[in-house]
Amino acid sequence: MAASNPRVKEARKLSRRSVRSERRLFLADGPNAVTEALAAGVVEEVFTDGRLLLPEIPAGVTLSTVDDRAMKALSDSVTPAGVVALCRFLDVPVESLVEGRGAPTTSPATPAAGAGSRLVAICAEVRDPGNAGTVIRCADAAGADGVVLAGDAVDAYNPKTVRASAGSLFHLPIALSRDPLEAIRAARDAGMQVLAADGAGEVGLHEAGDLLAGPTAWLFGNEAHGLPEDLAAAADHRVRIPIHGRAESLNLSTAAALCLYESARAQRS
Repeated sequence: MAASNPRVKEARKLSRRSVRSERRLFLADGPNAVTEALAAGVVEEVFTDGRLLLPEIPAGVTLSTVDDRAMKALSDSVTPAGVVALCRFLDVPVESLVEGRGAPTTSPATPAAGAGSRLVAICAEVRDPGNAGTVIRCADAAGADGVVLAGDAVDAYNPKTVRASAGSLFHLPIALSRDPLEAIRAARDAGMQVLAADGAGEVGLHEAGDLLAGPTAWLFGNEAHGLPEDLAAAADHRVRIPIHGRAESLNLSTAAALCLYESARAQRS
C-alpha cells in the first residue's frame, strides 16, 4: 500500500487534533503501543511495513502492509518503528472513572464493581504532551484507578502523549473534563478526598501517611504556573513535597510520581 492510498491519506489526517476529535480515532505508533492497543480491543486497522513480528491480529482488525513512504507519513517518529495502529478513542466520563466504572481493560488497578476508585490523578491545564503521557505511565505503575486531563489540557491522543505513556494509555481509564472544578466535585461526590500538590502546602508529603490512606484524588497543576488559587482552594488539603537540596522545584511528572507512590504505599500498608 502506497502513501497515495486513500486509507493511508485518511489516517494521516489524524495528525490534526480537530480531525481526531471529530472522528474519535487516533494513531498509536510503535510495537509496544500497538501491542497494548490490540490487547485493549480498541484497534480498527494495523499498518505495517512487514519488518516486525506482530502479535496475533484479532478477527475484525484490518492488517495492511505499506511501503516506506506510507509508513513515514503515518508515523510521528523521526525513525519509524514499522507499525502503526488506527485506534478508537477510549476516554470515559469523569463520573465513571471516579466511581470505578471506567476501566477499559481488566487489570490489578481495576476496582471491584461498585467499590469506587481509591487513587486518581487530576491534571489541570497540563500542556506538555510528554508530561501528560509520563503522568499516565506513573499512575499506571502506581496502581492508580485513572487519570483526568482537565481544563485547557493537551490532547490525550497527541502522538507524543501516546508515546510517552509507553502503553499505559491502554491500561487504565482516562477521562477528559473541560472544567477542573467539575472533576474535583465528581471526585468528592464519589467519596474521595482531594489533595492538591502545592509547594506551599500546609501538610508535608512524608508526614501525611494517615491522610493518604483514604481514597484520594491528587490535583496537579500546569508545568509552568502550578495550580491556580481557586483550584488549590477547592482541595481538602494542600500537600507539599519537601525539597532538601537547592532545586527550586520538581517537574510535573516527578511530583506526580512521588505523590501517587506515597498514596499507593499508604493505601497498601
